[in-house]
Amino acid sequence: MLQIILIRPGSTDYDVQRRVQGNLDVPLNDQGAMEVARVIEEIRNRPMEVLYAPASEPAVQTATAISQALGVKLKKLDHLENLDQGLWQGVLIDEVRVKQPKVYRQWQERPETVCPPEGEMLSEADERVRAALARLEKRHRDGVIGLVLPEPMASLARRHLCQCELGDLWKATEDHGRWEILELGAKPLVHST
Repeated sequence: MLQIILIRPGSTDYDVQRRVQGNLDVPLNDQGAMEVARVIEEIRNRPMEVLYAPASEPAVQTATAISQALGVKLKKLDHLENLDQGLWQGVLIDEVRVKQPKVYRQWQERPETVCPPEGEMLSEADERVRAALARLEKRHRDGVIGLVLPEPMASLARRHLCQCELGDLWKATEDHGRWEILELGAKPLVHST
């Protein structure tokens, strides 16, 4: 059975400031680099055939550091750029909460019903994740692969792989530099502290 080490990128200045990053290319900050170094040490003894990442700066920086440190081949994964959060991108999360409390709460409770202004519906991103995971499953029937995804893409992938709840996406944006091992249709096997 295929196991996927699902890795969230290290943090950026936008993450620390609690800004909506969406699909903006914001580089890792010093804290993010330390988080990635910690991930490398935690997964060092877990063999991985290949590591996939979308073409977003935090994911690429995270994946490149892991690939170089562990000697794992890195491949770009098309169509998994982060959710386009439109006019919310760059805005403080607290500003969304204060100015649009109903929409903020709706994003917590039923994110699939919210479309950020001039952004993308979660269902569109969800379909991209589903299609990409299907391609990976076809390419890798068993073994262990790595997948670096930012939030909320990581939560969408986790939901598809484990058939579990999506959870609070505002809270999930705080999971920088975390990882877990997922098996298709099973609960998470191992995860970072």
